[in-house]
Amino acid sequence: MPIRTRFTTWRTFATAATAALLATFLTPAAAQAAPRESQPVYSYDNAVREAVWVDTGLDGDGDGKGDRVAVDIVRPREPAEQGRKVPVIMDASPYYSCCGRGNESQKKTYDADGDVVQMPLFYDNYFVPRGYAFVGVDLAGTNRSDGCVDVGGRSDILSAKAVVDWLNGRATAYTTRTGTARAPKAGWTNGKTGMIGKSWDGTIANGVAATGVKGLKTIVPISAISSWYDYYFQQGAPLYDSGPDWLSNYVDSPDARAKCAAVQQRIVDGAPRTGDWTGFWTERDYVKDTAKVKASVFAIHGQQDLNVRMKHLGQWWDALAKNGVERKIWLSQTGHVDPFDFRRATWVDTLHRWFDHELLGYDNGIDREPMADIERHPDQWVTSKVWPPRGTATATLRPAQGTQPGVGTLGLTRTTGTETFTDDPALSETDWAAKIDTATPDKAGFTTGAITEDLRISGSSKVTVTATPTTATAHLSAVLVDLGPATIRDYAASGEGISTLTDRTCWGVGSAGDSACFKVTQARTTDVDYEVVSRGWADLGTYANPGKGVPLTPGKAYTMTIDLAATDHVVPAGHRLALIVAGTDKDLIDPPSTTPTLTLDLSRTKASVPFVGGTAAFAHATDGAAIVVPESAPLDGVTAPRSVQRVPGAGS
Repeated sequence: MPIRTRFTTWRTFATAATAALLATFLTPAAAQAAPRESQPVYSYDNAVREAVWVDTGLDGDGDGKGDRVAVDIVRPREPAEQGRKVPVIMDASPYYSCCGRGNESQKKTYDADGDVVQMPLFYDNYFVPRGYAFVGVDLAGTNRSDGCVDVGGRSDILSAKAVVDWLNGRATAYTTRTGTARAPKAGWTNGKTGMIGKSWDGTIANGVAATGVKGLKTIVPISAISSWYDYYFQQGAPLYDSGPDWLSNYVDSPDARAKCAAVQQRIVDGAPRTGDWTGFWTERDYVKDTAKVKASVFAIHGQQDLNVRMKHLGQWWDALAKNGVERKIWLSQTGHVDPFDFRRATWVDTLHRWFDHELLGYDNGIDREPMADIERHPDQWVTSKVWPPRGTATATLRPAQGTQPGVGTLGLTRTTGTETFTDDPALSETDWAAKIDTATPDKAGFTTGAITEDLRISGSSKVTVTATPTTATAHLSAVLVDLGPATIRDYAASGEGISTLTDRTCWGVGSAGDSACFKVTQARTTDVDYEVVSRGWADLGTYANPGKGVPLTPGKAYTMTIDLAATDHVVPAGHRLALIVAGTDKDLIDPPSTTPTLTLDLSRTKASVPFVGGTAAFAHATDGAAIVVPESAPLDGVTAPRSVQRVPGAGS
């Protein structure tokens, strides 16, 4: 429960400390009982605050000296004095000085000695009194660290990995950024480290885990990237109008900007805007290295995240499952939002128990609880024992012509015929879905009738199309839509599904320079007539090789499969399921250099969708499905997607 005042904070501290003292007078059997929850028995005010600079073994800025990364530490003083060692919770970030962390964009602040005063977020306030050290690492090239930002490459990952190595006695640290005095070894820690972070921070956790580094016991990636190519492109289609060089420059410290021109040029050269896969992207693909992951993974993602899109979560999760990694997952209805801001009390409790289990070894049962928590409606959650649920299987759905051009049906029977649409870069998925029952020249839409029972999609879908373009370039979008009235989180509005209020709740112990109290948030909702539940995009020129696009021959048919993002969504009875195939999805992908008209061969177009219950479930739900008489007025949904961000999680 939240600690709302300084008085209740210290009352909780005193109660826990008294309980710990009384435990020494209990019977031997009771005293030896295994603990199930760490308690706030250590002083936060008296915590050790120190900084070291860890040698990464790299010279990214080319100054002839080894790069050192700044490591700010807050740890309880008492365990070290008593000869006991503590585990570490670590957040490695490029944002501690440029942009801030959390909903309130907190930055690190320092005292006159250079030791951290404010550590962003609640992790130190809450966990240090409970016997954990918290470590905030400035990625190479940011804040007080040497080196250069290379956007998920060796410098990013190895600068964070070096800290895990130092915590386990395998790397060297110094007391200053430039001096020769070595810092003492981290004898105060048992070497067990858990990494956490949202967006870029969580991405670093993924990347470090994929090195297999010893001592990293668990990671908690929130809205994290799993392959940097998929942050900038999907199957050759550009998702942004700039590349990672812009992002590197955005977070570089002033010192790094002065020294890192060569690194910037290597980023430009390695990430061409053609969308071709290069060695640059291979280095930044963590999915390929999941066989090395030894840490457990507790992944959190917003299903409507249009910054770090759900494709990242889906491919990472599937690869972890294939390699038998212990894992847990939360899926919210939000966009790019931290669970502290959409499910605060439950999140703090769950994270506490997760770290207690993974880093302290407490048998608190969290490993026997359901694997997945899924937000089905705003603030309404369900669980799944495993995810995707057992019994989930792919059904092959086939589009068919209807009575109007571009307004067809969706079922299990393979048909013949064609549908034609012309790319209109001024329109987005919301425009297509709003007029799903109207013949428009910009999309081809296919719907079921009103289904007779709930139908659950769980996992990643694929859409295979055979399309004939009229020009040498073409981009494709494929979208699954739930047609029917619902109240959802308004992920397209400011806040991406939350509203921030003025009241605060407190989580842990604060100080004059580091409050443990944060603004309350609540769900921001909207009533809609439809909801886009999964999306995917591709450059048709990558039909033969997803890593390299080629010019198309006008009038020639091409077949390719578009990956759709993972989701867990229930289409309720009475609703319809729709598939839309179109061109440019405004503000979610960039348009091609031409304006093609594309003709779909429906006999060779299909959607492969994972339903709980598989094909039989879809057949049963659509058997006798009522024909819906379209209304003339457009359906109401969220506002059109805003111009997409080019920064994964800055200030959030």
